Amino acid sequence: MSILVATNFSKTSENAVEYAACLAKEFKTRLILFNAFKIPIHASNARLSASFVENLMNKNKNKLKEIALGLKRKFGIETETECSFVGLDQEADRLMQAYDCRFLVIGMSSKSMEQNLLGNPTTTLISMKRFPVLAIPVNAKFTGIKRILFACDLLQDIPLKTLAKLRRIAADLKSEVTVFYADQKISELDDIPHDSIDKGLENLTLLYKNVESNKVIEALEKEITRSKSELLVMMPKKYGFWESLVHKSKTRVMASGLNIPLLSIPIE
Repeated sequence: MSILVATNFSKTSENAVEYAACLAKEFKTRLILFNAFKIPIHASNARLSASFVENLMNKNKNKLKEIALGLKRKFGIETETECSFVGLDQEADRLMQAYDCRFLVIGMSSKSMEQNLLGNPTTTLISMKRFPVLAIPVNAKFTGIKRILFACDLLQDIPLKTLAKLRRIAADLKSEVTVFYADQKISELDDIPHDSIDKGLENLTLLYKNVESNKVIEALEKEITRSKSELLVMMPKKYGFWESLVHKSKTRVMASGLNIPLLSIPIE
């Protein structure tokens, strides 16, 4: 098993790489660094020879290998690198399968009106809903993850196979999981069917939190602060074509500027 992390050498992605390396050490697994090579804008309008482009690509590869070697020395982990002209959104599935990756780690941009309207590479990958994506905010530092907030709809029957991914991660991190359920009216938790959650997350310490709120995102943000959670887990639903045009995913919104890492696990 491996962890795949994407970098474009920016401050945001550098922090994601560091966080991913900490996780690789924690999980005792291999770290795969990926960079999608792009020709610099100032050079893209010029007529470039094949040898010039190849030279730029080699410099990119060497830079990636230097980072990987530094992480190997610092964290004592196994590292590998991949550099491609093809973007991450096109290469992700191949890389995840080729290296048997548990999840993809990517940096999370700061919140802005533009991010909310147009999204970003992180929200694009999450919307693909094919594999788990761990989005890391630029200021997040790994100091262990003891409290996980799992936001879900308890009335929905989430497949055990999907919950098993969260169970494995929480067990490896020895984390306590709080199951967050927000509704427009308060219901007694005893009256809410959540047998599948209990079964899927067996052997974990589970706490249930029922919140009355018409503003789920606002309630989530308050609960993150109150509970001092170190990781938010969400499982985005799949929507049809027309519904997806008008639906604003809560997972996508949270990925447009959160203070703690967000793990998005697609429902299988």
